[in-house]
Amino acid sequence: MANAYLQGVEISASQFLDIFHHYDNDGNGYIEGKELQNFIKELQQARKQAGLELTDKMKAFVEKYEQNADGKIGIVELVQILPTEENFLLFFRQQLKSCAEFMQAWRTYDADHSGYIEADELKNFLKDLLQRAKKPYDEKKLEEYTMTTLKIFDSNKDGKLCLSEMARLLPDQENFLLKFQGVKMSRKDFNKIFELYDQDKNGYMDENELDALLKDLCEKNNKVLEVSKIPTYKSAIMALSDGGKLYRTELALVLCAEEM
Repeated sequence: MANAYLQGVEISASQFLDIFHHYDNDGNGYIEGKELQNFIKELQQARKQAGLELTDKMKAFVEKYEQNADGKIGIVELVQILPTEENFLLFFRQQLKSCAEFMQAWRTYDADHSGYIEADELKNFLKDLLQRAKKPYDEKKLEEYTMTTLKIFDSNKDGKLCLSEMARLLPDQENFLLKFQGVKMSRKDFNKIFELYDQDKNGYMDENELDALLKDLCEKNNKVLEVSKIPTYKSAIMALSDGGKLYRTELALVLCAEEM
């Protein structure tokens, strides 16, 4: 079925999901190695069978990865290659071009401050993106986009998106949260760290306190975090704050490996 979808002039959101899952054999969220080589081969065959030329983006993609046994692509890369209806996943990147804007959007759409974007909140987010892009849609199409996005990024299948799951919509170079995955800590250690760097003990961190924490984290984890990127990390994390007050639950989204 996935091969038949590759022959389409335009691929729907749900068909795109079927294609991704078909080639991501091990379910790790990437098409890589032999999976990627199979995808390239079948993409070329499918387009030929349909009497369609490879698009310029497809040609560039094939040229880059055809002989690369170590190649690896994720959802965002795939949606740029395939003629996906409305390019629905690219709305996010068009509207939110930096990790700071992403964090601001998270704070807006996590309306109940649960630390998750649930289906109804995600639906509101996608609806606003469609309206901002002046794209026509109906309730059925909005529901399809919502459920497809949820299925793609909900890696633990709990029916909602945590911050790191939703951040997969960002290109890797913008997704600073990928780096912080390697320095996340237990709830107990996180609470100790928060209390240590909340120097005036007012229950939240300001920019200076966060700056001190980030400098120490970068120094201790210099193989993962870059000192030169501290301003980027800081502006993105402070976008979660309440008027410059970064509370424990917001910082925990980035640094704590357990639910608070």
